[in-house]
Amino acid sequence: MARRVTVQGRVQGVYFRDSTQQAARSAGVVGWVRNEPDGTVQAYLEGPPEAVEQVLGFLREGPGDASVTDVDVRAVAVEGLRDFAVR
Repeated sequence: MARRVTVQGRVQGVYFRDSTQQAARSAGVVGWVRNEPDGTVQAYLEGPPEAVEQVLGFLREGPGDASVTDVDVRAVAVEGLRDFAVR
């Protein structure tokens, strides 16, 4: 399954992208994560449903210095990526 995620709050400058990459790789999820100009973080997650749900759980909390206020999750088509990248 695949999900496009937008995370709002204090999510830039708090090691969010690298922490997301670590969480995704640990769960066996591929995709990417990037900072957006509006201050949000956007991610694309692809993998087995339970693995994607595990990473979504991380995104709802974020790393220690983050303060997540909202997470928007949308079902999207699988792209067939092979790794998880920080963009």
